[in-house]
Amino acid sequence: MCALRPDVPTRSGMCLLMANIEPLKPSNTGWLIADVVADSFAFGWARTEVDPALLALLSDPQWQPYVVFPSAFADAERVVQQVQHDTTKRPLFILLDGTWDEARKMFRKSPYLDRFPVLSLHPDQLSRYTLRRSQTEAHFCTAEVGAMCLDLANDTHASQTLDAYLDVYTTRYLQAKQQRPVDLTDAVHVKLRELMP
Repeated sequence: MCALRPDVPTRSGMCLLMANIEPLKPSNTGWLIADVVADSFAFGWARTEVDPALLALLSDPQWQPYVVFPSAFADAERVVQQVQHDTTKRPLFILLDGTWDEARKMFRKSPYLDRFPVLSLHPDQLSRYTLRRSQTEAHFCTAEVGAMCLDLANDTHASQTLDAYLDVYTTRYLQAKQQRPVDLTDAVHVKLRELMP
């Protein structure tokens, strides 16, 4: 996978708030975002402590942070469906990386996020992610959410590349579990190569 790491320019940034053991899970897809989006930041989440570097990032005037979460859990006045394009600030998408229960807890118990708009996604497709079971087909893995955010921010090439990179990762993960060799000529590898400069 290291040889396939994409180098794609993006205007957007990604901020991953990660539940305690999420970075250690082999099926975690947050690291795929960091491979594609140069301005990616990751922080461990704790209910009682906040990393000062996270607070500094959220206060950096170059960024317009968006908390990416379903509108049903936020006050209506905070909810937005689009990313502002008429601003000098770059979008910074805050992704709560964990299980659905962990993400809801992070959303509720992170008061330092309360001042930012909540970007509610309404995708017209179901999740393609097959490495973990979800409570509902409406739940997406972190990389899928990241790709949707990039698309909303008009980082279209990065969005498509992240989607293709996720497909390659998923294919390789499943092939490794079944002890099957990697096929560099299959459809997912070809698509990713076509998107790379």
